[in-house]
Amino acid sequence: MSNRKPYIRETKRTWWQGHPFYQYYMVREATVLPLILFTLFLTIGLGSLVKGPESWQHWLQFMQNPVVIIINCIALAGSLFHAFTYFKMMPQVVPIRIKGQLVSNKLIIATQWGIVAVISLIVLYVV
Repeated sequence: MSNRKPYIRETKRTWWQGHPFYQYYMVREATVLPLILFTLFLTIGLGSLVKGPESWQHWLQFMQNPVVIIINCIALAGSLFHAFTYFKMMPQVVPIRIKGQLVSNKLIIATQWGIVAVISLIVLYVV
């Protein structure tokens, strides 16, 4: 058995602030925080829907609170930012070949946004 101590590199809480790549990464990962609140609001809404009309009306009034509206807008912006970075990365992670030719990155990204637009329009039509 050796008496040597292993080298443990000190990691500060601000490790990510020294490089733009890590700052971008941390902002992207922080988009989950408002999405957690958005999901919590929707879950509470489902619970109030089950409880009855009076509970549902209280939840609707809660959702009209300006703070909740701002949180939901931030969650939407964070979700779109997350989607943007994911779609931008996708052609590099999974290159698509058709008949041996690589499909253009711009075409892959545009197709993904097109699918998002179609699904959004379907949801808007149904609701």
